[in-house]
Amino acid sequence: MTQLNDQKNNQPLTQAPKLAYLRIWDLPVRIFHWLLVILFAAAYITHILGTDYFIYHLWSGYAMLVLVSFRILWGFVGSYYARFSNFVRNPIATIKYAFSVLKKTDQHHAGHNPLGALMVIALLLGLLVQAVTGLFTNDEIFNLGPLYTYVSDELSLSLTSLHRQLYYWILGAVILHIAAVLIHQFLKRDKIINAMFTGEKAAKGLESETSISSSKIWLAIILIVVLSLLLTWVVINSPEVLSELDY
Repeated sequence: MTQLNDQKNNQPLTQAPKLAYLRIWDLPVRIFHWLLVILFAAAYITHILGTDYFIYHLWSGYAMLVLVSFRILWGFVGSYYARFSNFVRNPIATIKYAFSVLKKTDQHHAGHNPLGALMVIALLLGLLVQAVTGLFTNDEIFNLGPLYTYVSDELSLSLTSLHRQLYYWILGAVILHIAAVLIHQFLKRDKIINAMFTGEKAAKGLESETSISSSKIWLAIILIVVLSLLLTWVVINSPEVLSELDY
C-alpha cells in the first residue's frame, strides 16, 4: 500500500544501495592459502638443507597434511564460494569455458572459474599425496617417516621416489597457477591477489552474486583441532621407527 501511495504522489521509491565490493573469500580460506605457500617453501628448503633439518621437514609435512585435509573438508562444509559444488564444473562446461578464454569471451567469476577449479583440485590432490607418502619415506641413511614400519622396505622406497618426483609436478602446477594469477591481476584487471588478502572483490560485473554472510570461523577451528589431534594420535601410536634401523 505504501508503494502505491508513493507512485500516486510521484515520489521516487527508495532502493537499496549497491555494494562496491562483495565478500567472496572467508578468513579460513585466506589463512589456508598463505600458510600453504609458506609451508610448501619450508618443506623444500628443509629438504635441500640436508638430514640435520629432517625434523623441520617432517613438521612442515605434518602441518601441510592437516591444512590440505582441512581444505578438502572445507570444500563441503565451508562458505559458499569455498565449496566444490560452487566452482567445480563438468568436463563439457569446462571445455566450453576454455574455448571462451581463447576467444576472449570468457565471463567474470566471483570465485574460481572452471579452469581455476581444475588447478585447485590438482594442487589439493597432489599435495595430499605428497604429504601422505612422506609419512612412509626412507632415505636409506638416517631418517624414516613416522609410519615407515607399516609398509615393506621396498614399498617405502617406492613411496619415497614418488614423494620426491611428485614435488616437481606440483612445482610445475604452482608455476602455472602463479602465471594465471598474474594474467588475471595485471592484464584482466581482476584483482584476485588483493581478494586473497582482503576477501573482497569489486562488485562491478558480479551483480548476480552476493557476499558471504559468515566465515564460519568456529567450524574451521574445530576441524583444524580434530584433524591435528587425529594426526597426532596416528603418529604417536605408530610403531617405533628407530627399531627398524640397523646401523
